[in-house]
Amino acid sequence: MKTLTLCLTALVLATGLLFTGCGSQNKKEENMKEFEAFIKDFESKLIPLYKETALASWEANISGKDEDYKKAADLEFELNKLFSDKTSFEKIKQLKESGDITDALLSRQLTVLYNAFLGNQMDTVKMKEIIDMETEIEKKFNTFRAVVGKDTLTDNKIEEILRNSTNSEELKATWLATKKSGQNVAADVIVLVKKRNEMAKDLGFKNFHEMKLKLSEQDPEEIEKIFDELDSLTRDGFAKLKDEMDTYFAKRYKLKKEELMPWHYQGRFFQEAPKIYPVDLDKYYNGKDIIKITDDYYKSIGMDVSDLIQKSDLKEKPGKNQHAFCTDIDNEGDVRVLCNVVDNEYWMNTMLHEYGHAAYDKYIDRSLPFLLRDPAHTFTTEAIAELFGRFATNPQWLKDVVGISDEEKKAIEENTNKSLRLQMLVFSRWSQVMYRFEKAMYENPDQDLNKLWWDLVEKYQMLKRPADRNEPDWASKIHIAAYPCYYHNYLLGELFASQLHYYMTKNILKSEDYHNQSYAGNKEIGKYLTEKVFMPGAKYYWNDMIEKATGEKLTAKYYAKQFVE
Repeated sequence: MKTLTLCLTALVLATGLLFTGCGSQNKKEENMKEFEAFIKDFESKLIPLYKETALASWEANISGKDEDYKKAADLEFELNKLFSDKTSFEKIKQLKESGDITDALLSRQLTVLYNAFLGNQMDTVKMKEIIDMETEIEKKFNTFRAVVGKDTLTDNKIEEILRNSTNSEELKATWLATKKSGQNVAADVIVLVKKRNEMAKDLGFKNFHEMKLKLSEQDPEEIEKIFDELDSLTRDGFAKLKDEMDTYFAKRYKLKKEELMPWHYQGRFFQEAPKIYPVDLDKYYNGKDIIKITDDYYKSIGMDVSDLIQKSDLKEKPGKNQHAFCTDIDNEGDVRVLCNVVDNEYWMNTMLHEYGHAAYDKYIDRSLPFLLRDPAHTFTTEAIAELFGRFATNPQWLKDVVGISDEEKKAIEENTNKSLRLQMLVFSRWSQVMYRFEKAMYENPDQDLNKLWWDLVEKYQMLKRPADRNEPDWASKIHIAAYPCYYHNYLLGELFASQLHYYMTKNILKSEDYHNQSYAGNKEIGKYLTEKVFMPGAKYYWNDMIEKATGEKLTAKYYAKQFVE
C-alpha cells in the first residue's frame, strides 16, 4: 500500500507539473503575442510623430524663428508624452518582470522601451515645463552673438580671433564676450537642473545624472573608474605638454608663463589643441571644396553619403544654428547634417565627423524593428564620427585625399602627429572637467558652481582662473543646458575609435603602421564598418556589439597606445 501511495503521489505531482508547464507555456506565448501587438500599436503612433518632431526641430535650427522653436517644443512634448503613458508603462513593466519575452529581438525592444518609458514617467505638467525651458535656453544659445565694442561677431569670427590674434587685450575682450552667453542662461539652467533632479527622484534615482547614465545602459561606477583611469594615464603626459604650450605662448604673447590666462590658449574652453607646432593645416584647405572632399572620400571607402549631402544645410546664414549636428529624420534613410562650412581645417574635421554620424545612421539595417534602428549607443556613433574627424590633420590622408605631395607629407608628418596627440590629451582633460562638473552639479546644484567650475579647470586643464572673476562661465557651454550628462560619451567614443582603428589596421589593412593610414580607396573598411558596427543598430547591448566587432569589450589600452605611450 505504501508503495502504491508513493507511486500515486508521484503521478499526481508529475501530472500537476505537466499541466502547470503547459499553462506556463501558454501564458508565455500569450505574453509574446501581446507584446508584439503592443509594439505594432505603439509604432503606429510613434513613427509619424517622431518624423514630424525631427522635421520641426530641423526647421527651427535652420530659421532661428520663435514660431519654429515653439512648434518644435510642442511636438517634442507630444513625443515625450507618448512615452509617459502610465498604462503602457505598467504593461511594459509587467512583461519585463514576467521573463516571458525571450525572443532576442523582442527582448531587446522591451529593454529599449522600458528605459525610454521609465525616463518619462513624470507628471506631464513638469515635463512640459522642462521641455519649454530647454527649448528657450537652446534658442538663446543659437541666436546669441558676441559683441566686442561695436562689432557683432559670428562664432567663426570668434574662433578666427582667438586662434590668430597676438593682442592680449583683444583676446581677453573676445573671450569675455563669449561668456555672456552663460550669463544670459545661468539662472535658468540652475532651475532646469533642479527640475530634472525632481523628475529623477520621482522615478527612484538619486539625481538626474545617475538616471541618464543608467537609462542609457551605463553603470555610473564603471564610468567613474574609466575616467579615473584616464586621469591617471594622461596626467603626467599632459603636464609636460602644458609646460611646452606655456613656453610657446609666453614667447608668442611676450608674457611670463605665470601671466598666461585662459584666453591665451586659442579657444573658448581649451577643448581643442592650440596651434603650437609649426604647421598650418588651414592652408591645405584654403580654396578647397570641403563638401566635395567629404563626399568623394566617403564614396571611396564604400560609404556613399551623396544623397545625405543633398538633404543637408551646410553654409552660413542669418539666424541659423552656428554649430553642427547630424539628425536622422525618420529612421528610414532621411539623414541630414547642419554645418556652417568655411574652407579650413576645423570645418574639414567637422564635416568628416558629422558624416561619420550620417553614414552610421544611413547604413543601419532597415529590416530591423523601428525601435532598434539606432546606434548601439550614443558613444558608438561618436566613435565613428571621431575616427573620421581625426583624418583632417592626418598627413597620409592629406596626401591621399587632398593631394599634397609626398615631400610635403614628410615635412609636416612629425608636427601633425604631435598635434593629434596634443589634441587627444587636451580633449581628454577637458572631458574630465565636463564629466565631473555635471556629476557634481546634479549632486548639489546649490553649491558655488562658479567656484566648482574653475576648481576643476585648474585641476584637470591646469589653467589659471581669472583674478576676482565670479561669473557663470560654466553656463556658456551649451551642452550643460541642452545636452545634459552626455559629454562623457565623446571620450568613450575616442576610446572605441582607437580600438576600431587598431583592429582595422591590423586585420583589414594587414599593417603594423598605425600612424600612416587614411583608409582612402579601401572599400573593405566601409564593408567592415557597415556590417559589424552600423547594420546591427541597437540589436545588441553596446559592449556586446563592440566585442563582436573587435573581439574585445571596450578598453582604454588602444587609446593609451595611440596617444599616451
